[in-house]
Amino acid sequence: MLDVAAMSSIPHLERQIAESAALIDALRGQAPRLAEACVLVVQALGAGGKVLVAGNGGSAAEALHMAEELTGRFRHNRRALPGIALVADTTALTCIGNDFGFDHIFSRQVEAIGAPGDVLVLLSTSGRAANLSLALDVARARGMRTLCLLGRAGGQLAGRADVDVIVPGTATERIQEAHQVIVHLLLDAVEEAFPPAPSGGAI
Repeated sequence: MLDVAAMSSIPHLERQIAESAALIDALRGQAPRLAEACVLVVQALGAGGKVLVAGNGGSAAEALHMAEELTGRFRHNRRALPGIALVADTTALTCIGNDFGFDHIFSRQVEAIGAPGDVLVLLSTSGRAANLSLALDVARARGMRTLCLLGRAGGQLAGRADVDVIVPGTATERIQEAHQVIVHLLLDAVEEAFPPAPSGGAI
């Protein structure tokens, strides 16, 4: 029988909050690397490039969030920016998965729409996803810049991107929470670089 009282106890909740806060606070030590990531994304967008984002599971949800904040807005109305979540097109995912295999669902899309000057952002709590690894290979071959947001020790993706930020946690949910903070830092940097229209409306 589930011990609901234990799971919802105040000490249990406080421990969960403290674990999340400690891992996010540890990002302070990676400020230089985070600044590199911000410059990478802002420079690409400023030069007319696109931001392609991918991840699996919960990281796919974070990829969707980053892309929609670029095409829509994060905090203020500025011109729309090209953010594309490679997890969003179910017909592409199922077609590619069926015809080529799940490992190719992102790399095939990068091959189709990625171009020199674009940035591929990959989110992975383990760094072990074969579909992200193949996407990274294709992006580099196409002359794109790459950014990996990783967890644990970074897995097979560590050290292969132009910039990677590794959250040194072991719990998937805690790493994802820290990744969400990093995504918001990237978006904040973008909006600092692309100020709102004088009218306050869309450009």
